[in-house]
Amino acid sequence: MQLHNLKRNTIRKKIRVGRGGKRGKTSGKGHKGQNARGTPRPAIRDVIKKIPKRRGYNFKGRKEKPIVINLNLIDKKFSDGETVSFKTLSDKKIIKLRNSKISKVKILSDGNITKKIIIDGCLVSEKALEKIKKAGGDIKLVQNANLKVKNDNVKVKKVKSSK
Repeated sequence: MQLHNLKRNTIRKKIRVGRGGKRGKTSGKGHKGQNARGTPRPAIRDVIKKIPKRRGYNFKGRKEKPIVINLNLIDKKFSDGETVSFKTLSDKKIIKLRNSKISKVKILSDGNITKKIIIDGCLVSEKALEKIKKAGGDIKLVQNANLKVKNDNVKVKKVKSSK
């Protein structure tokens, strides 16, 4: 007797259908379809969710909005002849730094102003500009998309804003 003549005593079932596990036929994968054939692709909604969106609930706008201050607050906090700038506003604790950065400040025309003030490096609305000029104030540097103010003549010119 030789080794190749030996036979087993036990009988084994030869089920080799579904490949993977001991469940036979479809191996618990069901019938057909992409889930039965391999790794399933993500659902289309999952793909859409992963694409970054432009605006909406979780997304900040492209431009940072300025901090808004009204004329009545400036009239209360500042004395005659003082300069209003981001530095003086933060020193008087009227505004705070955003993310430890200097942000833009916009002065709006809510309330009246009676003191002569100098505005330096702040955005100013048209009506606030008129009220400041009427009170005898001055504007050194205005960074506004809608207004252009020259230091010598102080002429207000409307400029088309690009969107």
